[in-house]
Amino acid sequence: MNITTFAKRLCLLVPLLLSPAAFAVEMMPSPPQLAAKAYVLMDASSGNVLVENNGDQRLPPASLTKLMTAYIATLEIRRGQIGENDPVTVSENAWRTGGSRMFIKVGSQVTVSDLLHGIIIQSGNDASVALSEHIAGSEDAFADMMNKTVADLGMTNSHFMNPTGLPNPEHYSSAHDMAVLARAIIHEDPAHYAIYSQKEFFWNGIKQPNRNLLLWRDKTVDGLKTGHTDEAGYCMVSSAVRDGMRLIAVVFGTSSEVARAAETQKLLTYGFRFFETQTFYQKGTELAQAPVWKGATNQVKAGLAEDLTMTLPKGQLKKLAASMTMNPQLVAPIAKGDVIGKVEVKLDDKVVHSADLIALDAVDEGGIFRRMWDSIRLFFYGLFN
Repeated sequence: MNITTFAKRLCLLVPLLLSPAAFAVEMMPSPPQLAAKAYVLMDASSGNVLVENNGDQRLPPASLTKLMTAYIATLEIRRGQIGENDPVTVSENAWRTGGSRMFIKVGSQVTVSDLLHGIIIQSGNDASVALSEHIAGSEDAFADMMNKTVADLGMTNSHFMNPTGLPNPEHYSSAHDMAVLARAIIHEDPAHYAIYSQKEFFWNGIKQPNRNLLLWRDKTVDGLKTGHTDEAGYCMVSSAVRDGMRLIAVVFGTSSEVARAAETQKLLTYGFRFFETQTFYQKGTELAQAPVWKGATNQVKAGLAEDLTMTLPKGQLKKLAASMTMNPQLVAPIAKGDVIGKVEVKLDDKVVHSADLIALDAVDEGGIFRRMWDSIRLFFYGLFN
């Protein structure tokens, strides 16, 4: 297959990430208006935001902060820096931390796993401080880790001062950032994500229920975390799966525990009723082969760096088409991951998204005779094209 053929636009039925805003408003009912300061509904697979109001507003996150605390802890476990059965000695600082508690005793030893459960299920401030000290040596050092992770995840409206969410003027996040964090928790560590669905946890002879009321009301909900302070109001990050589609709902600043569950349910109901998500190609899947000049081989496989997933209003998939173009005159050497073309997705002749095609394999330079011969061919190709 030659360059001219590749340069032609190909009708590939391969949808990409697409915002629902690209579709006419009249195609679907308006989203619900929630009694909350800010909220976001995100598809967990594509990352598309389906509904939002004040999604980037910086607000106190209360105990939603502990999503970051738990995320860093599980990340450290996966990296081998700490072990789930490691004993953690409870400091007086951790023991004295106010607010919601796991009821660990000063000087006692508690495993990392038990502290993680106490953070996620019981929302223990004492557990959060104890684990943060074990990981980083102090709350301040752990806060530095939190803010580095904020940058790594692209959470542009978040800054943390402590692992608990206790009020501080410089401690804030946003509904959108919390959805981004929840998505990372869900995708990166399914084993630990299972903790978020547990309805209760026993410690020190005390049974404490998970404060996420939707775990009892909606069997499709399997996480994540609630939060409350007088300043923040009642907040919640939840996720649910129906028919293979996972949504993440975030609400900030509702009026009560019952209200945050009810408002979250409105978002989830709307998203599952009016949207659909599908993954068409996984990253690394070969979509085409492009010709290579002066290479050890004369072709290179082309694919996508990320899963080819999209979320859109139900019934709109058939209206999408995509085209693919390859960069002209690809010359070896080509490294794996080099951008070698582009895919564009159109709706009614309007480009609604594009993504780079990358080389799935490296192509080394060919021998001297191959390079000389292709140089001659390229010279004449340039004269007549």
